[in-house]
Amino acid sequence: MLVTTPAIVLRTIKYGEKKLIVDLFSRSLGRLSFVVSVPKSPHAKLKKQYFQPLTLLTVEFDYRPQAQLQKMNDASLLVPLSMLFAEPSKLSICLFLSEFLYHALRSEQQDEPMFDYISTSIQWLEGRDSDYANFHLVFLMHLSRFLGFYPNLDYREDRQPTVYFDLRSASFCGAPPVHRDFLMPEEAGMLRLMMRMDYSTMHLFKMNRQQRYRCIEVALQFYRLHLPDFPDLRSLDVLRDLWNT
Repeated sequence: MLVTTPAIVLRTIKYGEKKLIVDLFSRSLGRLSFVVSVPKSPHAKLKKQYFQPLTLLTVEFDYRPQAQLQKMNDASLLVPLSMLFAEPSKLSICLFLSEFLYHALRSEQQDEPMFDYISTSIQWLEGRDSDYANFHLVFLMHLSRFLGFYPNLDYREDRQPTVYFDLRSASFCGAPPVHRDFLMPEEAGMLRLMMRMDYSTMHLFKMNRQQRYRCIEVALQFYRLHLPDFPDLRSLDVLRDLWNT
């Protein structure tokens, strides 16, 4: 079956001298892996620069449901992303998010709303000149809605001013749970703050480097509890170096 669909590049690894293994999240079919031949000719249809992390593509291929690796016929840029790969701070965020998505979307099937959320978020970051230091925090917390474990915010603090957050049940509570996977009231309050942020307002919420790093640690712990075999991310060190500059 011939398929043409928008797709987001999650990971690319070299395979032999002239081939790449490319993992994509497609709008039409969800997560797919491809073997891609990339000739050195400047006139080739498939260009190596198309397969950088988080590149937005339109891909064409003959879909074979039983094949582990699909063969790509053609690819073109869905949206050019010149600034995303030119600015070191944005590139660091991209490397982190691409590794995160590679693991978070490991078994995802077709999900057009989630694809649109990720694609729109990438384009927002591309077009932003400043005030995007909290972008990855907002992205991670709101992505959880599409994966089925968005935090339950229905908790009335007027009835119980001391609030904890149970990371396992993804809910706020008035007393610490019996296990260790919870946030104390101060950090639970920070999480409520994070959930109120969106891309247009996140610059109004000021955080120092230590607070921002702690927030990302909590977000990743949250994902590890809800996604099987979610690993430690090597690119987290890239973000740490970014905040320390």
